[in-house]
Amino acid sequence: MTPRSPFSRFRIMVTLCAVVAGAALGIGIFALSAPVDRPADGSPPAAALQVSFPGLPAPEREAQLAGLDRLHPAAGQVLRADGPFDDRFALDDTGFDGTVVTGAVRVTSDVSAVLELEVVAGFYDATGTFLGTGRFVHHLVETDSGPESTPEERIDFTVPVPAALAGRAVAAAVGVPVLVNE
Repeated sequence: MTPRSPFSRFRIMVTLCAVVAGAALGIGIFALSAPVDRPADGSPPAAALQVSFPGLPAPEREAQLAGLDRLHPAAGQVLRADGPFDDRFALDDTGFDGTVVTGAVRVTSDVSAVLELEVVAGFYDATGTFLGTGRFVHHLVETDSGPESTPEERIDFTVPVPAALAGRAVAAAVGVPVLVNE
């Protein structure tokens, strides 16, 4: 028997780790997909799987964009508000007609399906004073329509002016606080 090189031992260890991790993942998937009987009242079963991340608090409210209240767009204008994902998308065809702000988010970072997207629109009065926000939310809905199609890289959005701000909003700013793609 010939001695193995350190590289060969490393490859064997990596392979073993991959096999163990794959087996553990398979067991976890089996456990998650096993049928569970629900109580008649619809509440979760006592043995339901619950996941928590110690030290990571659950969000108390929807994602926001800092700085919306510091922008001062002119009447009819749509500004881009800074957000955490600005290097991953472009805003196209934005517009505001006094009742809705419209546009499109075009993912530029890679070609993959957009799983989750939130666009927050800030609305402003004639003096550029911040009035409040509205939101557009996109969730990927997978269908069993056959072979996978080309991922959607452009998502059109429409954010209506909230009823409480109707008639007072004359400008807007938009940004993206949530962008998840494959």
